[in-house]
Amino acid sequence: MTIAKKIEGFIEQSSWIRKMFEEGTRLKKKHGAENVFDFSLGNPNLPPPARFDDILKETIATLEASGHGYMPNTGYPGVRNAIAEFVSREQNTSLSGDEITMTCGAAGALNIVFKAILDPGDEVISPAPFFVEYRFYVDNHGGVLKTVPTYEDFTLDLDAFEAAISPRTKAVIINSPNNPTGQVYSRAALDALGALLAAKSREAGHPIYLISDEPYRKIIYDDIPVPSIFSCYADTVMCTSYSKDISIPGERIGFVAISPNATFKQQLSMGIALANRILGFVNAPALMQRIVARMQGDSVDIAKYRRKRDKLCDLLGDCGYEFTRPAGAFYLFPKAPIADDVAFARTLADELVLVVPGSGFGGPGHVRIAYCVDDSVIENARPGFEKAMAKYR
Repeated sequence: MTIAKKIEGFIEQSSWIRKMFEEGTRLKKKHGAENVFDFSLGNPNLPPPARFDDILKETIATLEASGHGYMPNTGYPGVRNAIAEFVSREQNTSLSGDEITMTCGAAGALNIVFKAILDPGDEVISPAPFFVEYRFYVDNHGGVLKTVPTYEDFTLDLDAFEAAISPRTKAVIINSPNNPTGQVYSRAALDALGALLAAKSREAGHPIYLISDEPYRKIIYDDIPVPSIFSCYADTVMCTSYSKDISIPGERIGFVAISPNATFKQQLSMGIALANRILGFVNAPALMQRIVARMQGDSVDIAKYRRKRDKLCDLLGDCGYEFTRPAGAFYLFPKAPIADDVAFARTLADELVLVVPGSGFGGPGHVRIAYCVDDSVIENARPGFEKAMAKYR
């Protein structure tokens, strides 16, 4: 035995994403990269806004000698104030810099929140389908992830949440716009969820936190609104990053925002700040903090992702696929024509089209297609999608 049994099990649970990546490498080597149509990874393919490069160069040119040193665990005060001001406008609330903690991406944000709130055996509830890493992040801090079903169009089933909440429930995590479905939860659904959590918190005698994972908030289509989570429920924590909206996933920069109305805001802030240090992140990257402070409200050209969505939806509709049109993010989650989504993903791979089985996201019977790719990849994948569907007609 060379590694922990738990990690061995986790490797197996996450194996399909890893296998599709490895399969893509093999197929590209064999057939040429231009002949393999890889929709397996949600890696933004648009360049950052032009201002990003200008601000980066200017920041480096004017950086003081101490500019690469440590800073407060929660990040530079000026950066946090700039973000608080923007989020207050965006989400119709009143945040201060004290409610912001700068993090190493949304993954770092989620981990420090779970570290701060979870005792061993505490439960976190997520609607399914869900981002595959949630199970691992919750387990990192002794918690247990419970999932509840959504409706056929991936909207929230409040009865399922109510049935799942137990005395060990410490938090609910939502992701809207959602990875892998692209669904955006409505204001009515979030208000109802907030009312449910408020009632259950009173019964439990402690807050049940609502954690909103929002890295796709700005990637929205058809003028569909993304409601302010802070106005739906008091004990809310927002986790997000700049990875998707300004296309800098490798820079690992994001933040946590605590609702100004949270019941135990001071204790929660202190716990999150400590977790940001003791988990080994220490601080969010100094250079990137300075840059994103000056890019509040900027984003890539979202219309380009919308056109990719429309192109892919038209293509798959022509081929006979069934799906809910995504309202945001850059994923499509169509039904597989057979119950075995893993087998169908293999069929697509035989046609040199790489997708990820929905089972890995808690959505069996579907596949995830990440359309943050060049338009030519979508267009040239048409024969593969057609042939794979034809085999089951």
